[in-house]
Amino acid sequence: MDWEFTEDAAFMALADAFKESGEVSAMEFLANGEGAFHFQDLAQNAAGEGIDLAEGDAMEEFQQQVIDALEMFCQD
Repeated sequence: MDWEFTEDAAFMALADAFKESGEVSAMEFLANGEGAFHFQDLAQNAAGEGIDLAEGDAMEEFQQQVIDALEMFCQD
């Protein structure tokens, strides 16, 4: 993927919401409420950047990259 999603405003909002939530699992956070909302925005932005998340395992791969980035960015 050529798009640096960690610089996207939707990712920054997702990371901030994750930090503020007190949730320890990024995967759990993405699966519910505010996390799912911000992830949907990020996925829409990815589509706008020409990233095809409908192809094969692309959505799962993208979601794992987001989870890994969240956990890295939000470590204390």
